[in-house]
Amino acid sequence: MSEATVTSKGQITIPKAVREALGVGPGDRVAFYVRENGTVVVEAATVDVQQLRGLLKPAGRGVTIDAMNATIRRRGGGEE
Repeated sequence: MSEATVTSKGQITIPKAVREALGVGPGDRVAFYVRENGTVVVEAATVDVQQLRGLLKPAGRGVTIDAMNATIRRRGGGEE
């Protein structure tokens, strides 16, 4: 078990073993969740960019410059 002392400002230093278990370091954020039974859950709130890979689907098909120009010509714009 790891322990920390609360300062007069309500701050603590997260013990090294806990930081390592959470995978957090300087500048990272942690989240605290208080459960109904009074226990507190601490989680890393910072997400590694690599974990986001594949989360979003690619946008629909792209449009080429030629296709844009063809649409402009069909609608009668762009040429004066």
